[in-house]
Amino acid sequence: MGKIIVSGASGQFGHAAASQLLDMGEQVIALSRSTDKLADLAARGAEVRAADFDSPDGLEDAMAGGEKLLLISTTMVGQRARQHGNAINAAKAAGVKHIVYTSLLGVGKPGNPSVEGFDHIATEKLLGESGLAFTILRNSLYAEAVATAMAIPALMAGSKMENTGDGRVPIISRDDCVATAVAVLTQEGHENKVYEVSGPKLWTVPEAMALVSEMTGKPIEIQQVDEEGMYQYFDSIGAMRKSEDITPETPIPWASEGMVTFGQSAKALWISIPMPWNASPARSRAASRACSNSTRTSGPNDEEAWPCHTCRARAGILRRFLRSRQHRHRHLWRGRKLGQSRR
Repeated sequence: MGKIIVSGASGQFGHAAASQLLDMGEQVIALSRSTDKLADLAARGAEVRAADFDSPDGLEDAMAGGEKLLLISTTMVGQRARQHGNAINAAKAAGVKHIVYTSLLGVGKPGNPSVEGFDHIATEKLLGESGLAFTILRNSLYAEAVATAMAIPALMAGSKMENTGDGRVPIISRDDCVATAVAVLTQEGHENKVYEVSGPKLWTVPEAMALVSEMTGKPIEIQQVDEEGMYQYFDSIGAMRKSEDITPETPIPWASEGMVTFGQSAKALWISIPMPWNASPARSRAASRACSNSTRTSGPNDEEAWPCHTCRARAGILRRFLRSRQHRHRHLWRGRKLGQSRR
């Protein structure tokens, strides 16, 4: 197999994927705007190259020699399609044959109001028009987000505002999403497939927060509000409503419209796509070691197939994950003040 390019290799998903690929003996080209953060990957044999998807200049050179690209979605809602388009064009010009893209669960459903999904739909369309082989991984809500971005502020405040209502989400560990991506990159037969990567149990946000409360012994009051109420809350903590209004001086590095419309999407059950319990086993030697209930695919013939990965997603995934984060973030879960946000 040729070299595998990993974009965003200084981020949590990208770094973990590059590390796993190196563990498997694969040749890795690690891309990042912050190459100084990739010294450990370079020490293990990865080729570290600078790449900025905001500028097409130099992207083709950065991807030269790669056969496959793990295109990890960027963070700027509203700008992703342009950034991803630059990456796709550069990959094609550089001779890349197959792109694996991290999308979002439920974006394939017409009418989904999530603004984050709009960028993913546009990117999926670009991939389909590129002429390259592609695999789309529509990942669900990460357990990591529940244990940190959701749980910590809720524990500090003793309450959490929500507009998700009774909407349910199949929470999954980011580690399992990374393992799925690595499996797709290192196995054959996943070209031109769309995988819905989700967890086995549907959770409401109040249920997830109740679990956090149970594990910490701290009460969390859920305050259900409408969309405008959510916007007003995010306004109060300094979040911009739209990503184009974010500047380096903005205290919150994300826009509230992504969070609010995610809540709308969850409330309307657009992302209630659980992992099937009676799934057929994955088609490879790794299947015996993988969770046969891991992911679901929508292929050209509505066939069902699962990329193999060491999936820890069972009914107790959120409880076990929160327990591990309870120790890691114990100083925050005990109610001490958060430090300044990293930008």
